[in-house]
Amino acid sequence: MNKVLKLFLKKFALVFFDDIWIYSSNEEEHHQHFSIVLALLKENELFANKKKCHFCQSQLEYLGHIISKHGVVADPSKVELMLDWPPPKDLKALRGFLGLISYYRRFVKDYSKIAHPLTELLKKDNFIGQQNPKQPWTN
Repeated sequence: MNKVLKLFLKKFALVFFDDIWIYSSNEEEHHQHFSIVLALLKENELFANKKKCHFCQSQLEYLGHIISKHGVVADPSKVELMLDWPPPKDLKALRGFLGLISYYRRFVKDYSKIAHPLTELLKKDNFIGQQNPKQPWTN
């Protein structure tokens, strides 16, 4: 699917395994994008499962993202959960938190600079469990 839609990925189409999302700024543009995708599927002898298709939706929530005419953004409810996440009390909790937030790294400008103090704590003997460690992500 990525090969077939390569020219249009992140312009108006997204692919996740066998799912395709088409997003556009307006209805006319959406019909054009939809026609392009259908033509490519036909050309490559691929088929859409009608039961899985959803049409004319202003936005779609999928895997912690919101897809709309504005493109793809992180689901605000997931962002809220991360902001309210309890401070990690051990290395396992820190690794889990870093794994969670790294899923959304493409939406955060300078993510690596912001996460750097936390990733430094992963180095041997850098993490010292505290009752209320400072939350570097809330500065």
